[in-house]
Amino acid sequence: MSIIDLRCRPAYLHDFFGATPGSPEYETARWLNRRVGTRGDDAHFARSLTPDGFLAEILDAGLARAVVVGRHTPSQHLPNDRIHEIVSGHPELIGIGAVDPVLLGERAAIEEIERATGKLGLKGIDIEPGFGTPPRHPDDRIYWPIYERLQELDIPLFLMSGPTTPDPRFNDPSGVAVVAAAFPRLKIGVFHGYWPRVQEIIGVAFRHANVHLIPDMYLFQPGQEAYVKAANTFLADQFLFGSSYPFRPIRQSIDDYAAAGFRDDVLERVFSKNAERLLKL
Repeated sequence: MSIIDLRCRPAYLHDFFGATPGSPEYETARWLNRRVGTRGDDAHFARSLTPDGFLAEILDAGLARAVVVGRHTPSQHLPNDRIHEIVSGHPELIGIGAVDPVLLGERAAIEEIERATGKLGLKGIDIEPGFGTPPRHPDDRIYWPIYERLQELDIPLFLMSGPTTPDPRFNDPSGVAVVAAAFPRLKIGVFHGYWPRVQEIIGVAFRHANVHLIPDMYLFQPGQEAYVKAANTFLADQFLFGSSYPFRPIRQSIDDYAAAGFRDDVLERVFSKNAERLLKL
């Protein structure tokens, strides 16, 4: 079965992912691995401290494609050119860019979207409103010109929100419903599945077929049964696989998804078919 990992980044990309052994960030990456159920070596991600090691990890895990996601927040910037540099020349890698219209300004953010998805060939744009300064909800009107341009270009929007959102009041999926209704042709992918607000984001996706859930490593926390039940019924075409590597082993995550209770026909959609459609592969 072909498998596409929607959230997979190498340790060498940034200290946040464990780029510097012995650093506080490296130890935090090990801690998070333990927290989300990594079995065995909690520093397994050290293999991806080099580009060759990252590619070998992807191959050995059995992935068909791995999606390297950029980020643009006041506290962390993974530039779109860097994402392009990592994925360029490697057909097994796909890049998703990122913009922050608060930091860039509206015009520059739109121009960067056009450059990242046009010239650089990145397959989507990530925005993280709850990590901004100040934090915002995704339906804040400052983002609407971005959503409008993405809808015009038929480029998917990815929102990331979960328990690491600095102020948990901004890990609220209700704003996603407002955006999905206002931009019905905009395809929206939700990294971390707004965990632990599981029932609420499932309700949003029930109402809005343009919302796609990617709970990644949080599938294995309390709430898994609800995610799986939703995917086995009305969300079969709106649920996607992500490992959250380097914070969880890729192969273990594949095996754990396969054992989570998805129907066989649904698992094929979760592992690849939905991603192929969302990213127009």
